[in-house]
Amino acid sequence: MQIIKEQNIIINNPETKSFLADCYYPESDQKLPLLIFAHGYKGYKDWGTFNLMAEEFVKTGFAFVKFNFSHNGTTLDNSSQFDDLEAFGNNNYSKEMSDYQAVIDFFSSHPKVDPSRITIMGHSRGGGNTILQAYRDSRVKALVTLAGVENFGNRFPKKERLAEYKANGVFYVENGRTKQQMPHYYQFYEDYINHEKELNIQFAAQHLKKPYLIVHGTTDEAVSLKSAMLLHDWVKTSELLQIEGANHTFGGREPWNEDNLPIDLLFVVESVTKYLFKNI
Repeated sequence: MQIIKEQNIIINNPETKSFLADCYYPESDQKLPLLIFAHGYKGYKDWGTFNLMAEEFVKTGFAFVKFNFSHNGTTLDNSSQFDDLEAFGNNNYSKEMSDYQAVIDFFSSHPKVDPSRITIMGHSRGGGNTILQAYRDSRVKALVTLAGVENFGNRFPKKERLAEYKANGVFYVENGRTKQQMPHYYQFYEDYINHEKELNIQFAAQHLKKPYLIVHGTTDEAVSLKSAMLLHDWVKTSELLQIEGANHTFGGREPWNEDNLPIDLLFVVESVTKYLFKNI
């Protein structure tokens, strides 16, 4: 199968700033179902296994889009390094949701895409974004979360440290791989508080009436399996797939120098494909 790769397409979002996206699809005369993938915290579209994952989904008949959130720290010139920590520090959930909308707006009119068969999938923090977007966007017919979070608010510094956060105007998180000190300016918390209702994942989940596959590893070290169980309880139209022994990235890592996906992530692709083609 020939896979067409339209890479580093510039998406212009006047509400945030321009960012990059990729669109992979099989050579076909037919319009294709679209699957859009949102990366997680300290992630980016070309992380580790994501290019191989895109190709595997394309082999099953999807047009597959992955993108960098505009303020994830990457740049138009370098899509896979955190060269813009100032942008990273000024990121917030409202900007990410605006970017998600811009991606769907852009690719829903792609000549190879069937706009009546749009699905979205997010990993980790991107899973939270995905639930919110699926709830608010009638074009989205089904969704998938991979190790998805169930709450944004509990990922800020604890209450006793919020005063310190406000006084300093920033807190830092070390990137374990690059050893960079990643800033989070206080506006991140302020934006969440100002838009807490729109960013309430539990509310969106409890009012979601779309097919939803929740995928989670039983040994996830970053997002507890309890998050998946809560989401499954909240969304009555959901199915929960627990992958025994799988970690937060389903065996993936950065860099990924092998030619094939790790076995857990390959199983994820197969399971997601089967679920979506049954439900869209």
